[in-house]
Amino acid sequence: MDRTQNNYAWLFVLPVLVLVAFSAIIPLMTVVNYSVQDVLDANTRFFVGDEWYREILRDPQLHAALGRQLVFSFSVLAVQIPLGIAIALCMPTRGIWVAVTLVLVALPLLVPWNVVGTIWQLFARSDIGLLGVTLNGLGIEYNYTRGRWAAWLTVLAMDVWHWTSLVVLLCYSGLRAIPDAYYQAARIDGASRWAVFRHVQLPRLTGVLTIAVLLRFMDSFMIYAEPFVLTGGGPGSTTTFLSQFLTTMAVAQFDIGRAAAFSLIYFLIILAISWVFYTVITRSTKI
Repeated sequence: MDRTQNNYAWLFVLPVLVLVAFSAIIPLMTVVNYSVQDVLDANTRFFVGDEWYREILRDPQLHAALGRQLVFSFSVLAVQIPLGIAIALCMPTRGIWVAVTLVLVALPLLVPWNVVGTIWQLFARSDIGLLGVTLNGLGIEYNYTRGRWAAWLTVLAMDVWHWTSLVVLLCYSGLRAIPDAYYQAARIDGASRWAVFRHVQLPRLTGVLTIAVLLRFMDSFMIYAEPFVLTGGGPGSTTTFLSQFLTTMAVAQFDIGRAAAFSLIYFLIILAISWVFYTVITRSTKI
């Protein structure tokens, strides 16, 4: 007997599709349109084909900014993922301190991006900032406005302070979802703490760690406000990442065509690397 297929469910999805079309697809098509034109003003533009793409891909400044961005993003992952797991493992699992700890851990996430840059701008100043004065008092020459390594490490520390909480909360939720039966079996077998983490906790954190890696990579790869407020991209171009490179091209230079082409290349880079991360993590889980 043939069953009548009910398609009324699509009516509930239609508003979402319309919203996505206006918020994502239409703006994306507009950027694609600009990327093949030389935009002189609001009414004057010329078709140039793939000229901007070829020019952008040969730009040595882009290559340098991409290298800095990759180093920064992978450094963020290398620090925040293990640190987030470690903090989540140390957090209480019952009692009133659970709520207190969760609130304290989540506090950095509530601070706006530009305010984070301002906080660290004051915190790291070598004359009045707690961090700068302490390091210089210990005999460590520190000035993030002049030293390249100091600026780069300060931006990294700022991002770690701001976003490690996200990894902690994701890992904590994953740990709390593990049934007690697994821990009871491990205690009966006499498993050490490391063995419990290696064979019980870590395998069941793979799902949340996949989310954490993807979110932190994509966000760190698009970082703009914090380093712009803290260092302005300096000293020199030490902390000039891809987002600031794009903003300078689009806003300061008003080179709309090249900026549109670069933004699409930027998007494809993020998409490709995120896909690699997702594929590697999911395949390692199946193994």
